[in-house]
Amino acid sequence: MDMDTLKRRGLVMLGCGKMGSAMLEGWLKGALDPADVWVVDPNPSDWLRGIEGLNLNADLPEAPGLMMIAVKPQMMGEALPRITAFGGGDTVILSIAAGVTIRHFETVFGHETPVIRAMPNTPAAIGRGVSALAANAQGQGSLDLAERLLSAIGQTVRLEDEGQMDAVTAVSGSGPAYVFHMIECLAAAAEGQGLSRDLSMALAKATVGGAGQLAEDSDKPPSELRADVTSPGGTTEAGLGVLTEELSDLMRRTVAAAAERSRELGN
Repeated sequence: MDMDTLKRRGLVMLGCGKMGSAMLEGWLKGALDPADVWVVDPNPSDWLRGIEGLNLNADLPEAPGLMMIAVKPQMMGEALPRITAFGGGDTVILSIAAGVTIRHFETVFGHETPVIRAMPNTPAAIGRGVSALAANAQGQGSLDLAERLLSAIGQTVRLEDEGQMDAVTAVSGSGPAYVFHMIECLAAAAEGQGLSRDLSMALAKATVGGAGQLAEDSDKPPSELRADVTSPGGTTEAGLGVLTEELSDLMRRTVAAAAERSRELGN
């Protein structure tokens, strides 16, 4: 399916919270018109209500090109029965719900239904997200369309198989929270060295944000960038001597715990 076909048949969003709204905002900058989109949400935001021409909680098209599932996993049982009639044809089901497997959607909509599962992350709100995608056999032909839609909120990667999604969830899906907590801890440590709270937080945010941008933009691997900052016998080496004692094992256990929880949600 191409974008012209999608525009003709319509895109339906089941749920439109922060992530869905970030996507919709990106699409409306050129890829889609408000009239191309139907949003089903019992508590629409004022922003959604203010989009002129958007089909908000209106009758759905007979055979939409794509149905995006953007409700929380715990709300699936209530939300999905109302749209099962769209299964079995060529309407593509695109889910961004954490932990809900392709098999689950095949059970609900039928095994012949094209299903794509995606895991975006919260930097999508500023167009800096990364979304991992996996599809069933019927959904493979629509991965290009899904990538184009998700590119509105950042980068995309295709997985070799859905089994990798739990690890992706633990790294890029949950990862922003790990980084935000690191900012909190770095700022608190700066306060402990006598800096004001505001200055500490400003330095921590700018340092983590700038280092992340440098790591993404540079041709050098992070290990080399780290070495560039670490002069023998200097301050960075002294700090890293403490940090590296525990960080590798701590991060391994952190990601493993998140991945295991993702597997539990999938079951």
